[in-house]
Amino acid sequence: MRQLRAFIHRLRGLFLSSGSEADFAAELESHVALHTEDGIRSGLAPEEARRQALIRLGGAEQTRQTYRERRGLPWLEDLLHDLRYGLRTLAKHRATAAIAILSIGLGIGANATIFSIVNRFVFRPAPMGDPTTLLAVHTTHDGDECCNNFPYPVYADLRDQAQSFSGVAAYNELIPASISGSGEPERVWGQAVTANFFNVTELPMVIGRGFAIGEESAPEIVLGAALWRRRFNADPDIAGKTITLSGHSFTVIGVVTPAFHGADQILYTEFWVPLGIAPQLSPNTPSQGSREFHWLNVLARLKPGATRNESTAELSTLAQRFAKANPATDKGNHFIFEQAGSLPPRERTTVLLFLAALSVVALLVLLIAGANVANLLFAQAAARQREMAIRLALGSTRGRLQRQMLTESLLLGTGGGVLGVLLSIAATRGLSSFRLPVPVPLDLAVGVDWRVLVYSFALSLVSGVLLGLAPAWAASRPMLANALKGEDALARPGRRITLRGILVVVQIGMSVVLLCVTGLFLRSLKSASTIDIGFRADNLMMMSIDPMVHGYTPERTAVLLNQLRQRVAALPGVVSAVVSDVAPLSGGHRSDGFHAQGQPPSSTSDFDTDLYMATPGYFETLGIPRIAGVDFGAETPAGPRVAIVNQAFVQRAFAGQNPIGQRVISGPVPYQIIGVVGNVKSRSLGETTRPVLYRSLQQTLASDPSFIGYALMTRTRGNPASVAQAIRSQIHALDPTMAIYNEETMEKHVRAAYFLPRLAAMLFGVFGFIGLVLASVGLYGVMSYSVTRRTREIGIRMAMGAQPGTVERLVLRQGLVLTLIAVALGWPAAWMLSKLSASFLYGIQPHDVFTFAVVPPFLIMIALAACWIPAHRAASIDPMQALRTE
Repeated sequence: MRQLRAFIHRLRGLFLSSGSEADFAAELESHVALHTEDGIRSGLAPEEARRQALIRLGGAEQTRQTYRERRGLPWLEDLLHDLRYGLRTLAKHRATAAIAILSIGLGIGANATIFSIVNRFVFRPAPMGDPTTLLAVHTTHDGDECCNNFPYPVYADLRDQAQSFSGVAAYNELIPASISGSGEPERVWGQAVTANFFNVTELPMVIGRGFAIGEESAPEIVLGAALWRRRFNADPDIAGKTITLSGHSFTVIGVVTPAFHGADQILYTEFWVPLGIAPQLSPNTPSQGSREFHWLNVLARLKPGATRNESTAELSTLAQRFAKANPATDKGNHFIFEQAGSLPPRERTTVLLFLAALSVVALLVLLIAGANVANLLFAQAAARQREMAIRLALGSTRGRLQRQMLTESLLLGTGGGVLGVLLSIAATRGLSSFRLPVPVPLDLAVGVDWRVLVYSFALSLVSGVLLGLAPAWAASRPMLANALKGEDALARPGRRITLRGILVVVQIGMSVVLLCVTGLFLRSLKSASTIDIGFRADNLMMMSIDPMVHGYTPERTAVLLNQLRQRVAALPGVVSAVVSDVAPLSGGHRSDGFHAQGQPPSSTSDFDTDLYMATPGYFETLGIPRIAGVDFGAETPAGPRVAIVNQAFVQRAFAGQNPIGQRVISGPVPYQIIGVVGNVKSRSLGETTRPVLYRSLQQTLASDPSFIGYALMTRTRGNPASVAQAIRSQIHALDPTMAIYNEETMEKHVRAAYFLPRLAAMLFGVFGFIGLVLASVGLYGVMSYSVTRRTREIGIRMAMGAQPGTVERLVLRQGLVLTLIAVALGWPAAWMLSKLSASFLYGIQPHDVFTFAVVPPFLIMIALAACWIPAHRAASIDPMQALRTE
C-alpha cells in the first residue's frame, strides 16, 4: 500500500507539477538568499556570496531536477516526451508517414480479415456455459469414416451409464416448421432436444427458462432471439403465451441469448422443442426405439474433476459393453468426442487447409508491406543523418536515439493497426454477404470481435518494433565525419548490395509467389464459369413449399402440387412449371447405393447415386437433354417403380449397354429404367460427374417424403422475377397459410454455387493486387532514392558527355537486376507452394503453364514501369545544378 500511495503521489506530481514547482522555486530562492546574507556578513562580495550559496545547495537547476525526479516518474516523462517528439516528427514527414501507415494497414487488414474467419470457425467456442467441459460425442464403426450420429437407445444407454459426465443431452439438428400469426407465414428451422439440453449446455436465457425434466413431450417451445424480435416484436411478456407452429399450439417458456443459434457452428436454427414432440412437426422423425437409425447429435458435460483421458477410457469400455449386449446393431461401434461447436469432422480438413492457405497469403502481404515500410524508414533515417550526428556529438546516447526512432515506428505500427481493423470490418461485412446454395439455413457471418482486436494490436506492435529496429540501429551508428558534412551516413564506400536493395528483392520475390497463386485462382474462376452444368439456368424461377409441415397427407400433397403446376403453367408469360424436391447444385441431397438387377449386392457392385424427384416435363423445363426413352407420365403410387437415369449411371451400371427396360435395385426396391438423360452437376461445380437417378414424384411422395419440402420450378418467356408475385398468389389461393421460402431465380442459385471459386479468386485477387502495388512502390522508392543519392555522380557523367538515354539505361539496368534476382528466387518457391492449392482449383492444374509463363514477364514489365519514372528524372538532371548540390 505504501508503494501504491507513493506511485499515485508521483503520478499526481507528474501531471500537477506547475504549482508545486513554483512553491519549491520560491522556497529554494529563500534558502539561497539566507546563505547569501550569511556570506555577505562574513565579508564576501554579494556576487561571490550568491555563488557560494548555490554551490552549497548543489546548484539551482540540479536541485530542481532532483526534486522533479523525486516527485514524478522519470521513465513515464521520457516516454511521453518520446511520444510527443515522434508525433511531431511524423507530422513533419506527412507523406512518408501516410505511405507507411497505409502499407502496414493493408498488411494488418489482410491478416485481421483472415484471422476473423479463422476465429469464427476454429477458435471461437460455442456460446454456451463453460465450453471447455462441453463435448460433442460421435459414434464410429470399423471401416467407416468419422463421424456418425446416435440412435436414441444408444444415447439413452450412454446417458444412464456414463460416470465421467455430469449430463448427456441429445438433439435432432434440423426440424422444419411454418410459423404463423401476424404477417405472412414464414418457414423456420429449429431443433428437437432432450429435456435436459439447456441444463447440460448451461445456456443463459433472455426471458423465461429452458425445459425441465419430465417435459420430454410437453407442447412447449423456446424461441431464438432473432425470431422473437422478428415475429413477436421483442415482446417482453412472451413467456406463457401460445403460438402456432405448423398448425400446432405451443406455449413459449423462454427466449435464448442472441448469440446462440444452435450447438453447431454453421447451422442457423431459431426454435427448440422437446424431442418427444418432434414427430408432430416432422413425420419423418425416426422411432426412438430403434438402434439402427442414427439421427441424434449428442453433447456431454464433463463432471467436475473428470479428465478427458478418463472419459476416453470409459467410452471405450461402454462401447464394448453395448456391443456384447446388442451384437446385431452395436458390434464394431466406438465412441469419440471433440470440443463442442467445432467444425464438422468431415469438412474440417478441407476448411482448415483453405484457411491455412489464406493465412500464408495474408502473411505474405504483410511481409511485402513490412519490407516497403522498412525501406521508407531507412530512407528517412538517411535523410536525418546530419541530425543524428549532431545529437551524438552533443552528448546524446545511441540508446536514446534508438528509443526515439523505435517510438516513431511503433506509432506507425499502431496507426497501421487502427487502419487495418477498419479495413477488416469493411471486408468481413462483404464476406458475410456470400451464401452457399443449400436449402437449409447456415450462419456464415464473420465479424471483428475482441480476439481480432487483440490479434491486430499485437501484430501492429510487433510490426512497429521489427520494422523500426534495423533502421534505428543503423541511424544511431553513422560515420560522424561523413554525416556532419551531409554525406550519406548509411552508405559504405564500395558496397554494391545495400540492405534496401535486399528488401526490394524480398518484396518482389514474395510478389511472384502471390501473383502466381492469384493467377491460379483467377484462372480457376474463369474455368469454373465455363463448366457445363448440364441444364439451362436462364428464365427459371424457383419457390419452395412444404405441405407436410402444414399437416398435409401424401395424397393431399400430391393433389396440391398438381393443382399448383397447372395453375402456374397457365399464367401469362409462363412456358412450363414442374416440381422437384431439390434443385441441382444444392450441395448434396439424398443418395443410395444401386446395382443392376442380376448382380449380387456388394461393396463393389453397389455405387452411390444421387436421387431426385421429378414431375412430367422436368427435363424440358430445365433444359436437360433426353438421350433415350420417354419422360415420366401418369405413374401411380401403387404401380411399378420407374426411373430415368443420366449417362454416368448407364456407364457405371451397364457399361454402355442399352439400359431401357432394365432394372436397378436399391435395397428391396427395384426400378425399371424408362429413359436416359444428359449429365448434370449434381452437388457442386468441381465434382466428378456423379450417377443420378430421377424418381417419379407421384410414386415417391408417400414412401420417401422430402425433408426439405418441394421446389416449384417455372420457366418463363422473359424476366422470371416478373411472374414471382403471380406465382405467390396462386400458392396462397390454394392455401393462404402456406409458407413460401427459398424464392430465387435459377441464375442466382447457380451464381451461389460459385461460392468457393469466387471467394478464393476475390481474396487472392485483392491480396495479389495489394502485394503488386506495394512491391512496385517499394521498387520505385529504392530507385528514386538511388537517383537522389547519385545526383552529383549523374551530373558528372552528363557533364563529361553521357547521353540521357545512357543514364536512363543505367538506372533501368539497376532496377531490372533486382527484379530478375527476385523472380529467379520467387518463381521456384511459387512452383512448389502451388501444390497446396490443388484441392481448390477448377479445371486447371496447380502447375498451370499459362500462369507460370505469364506472371514473370508481367511482373518485369510492372517493375520497369516503376523504374522508368526515376530513370527519366535522372536523365533530365541539369549537370550544373547537380554539381552544386553538395
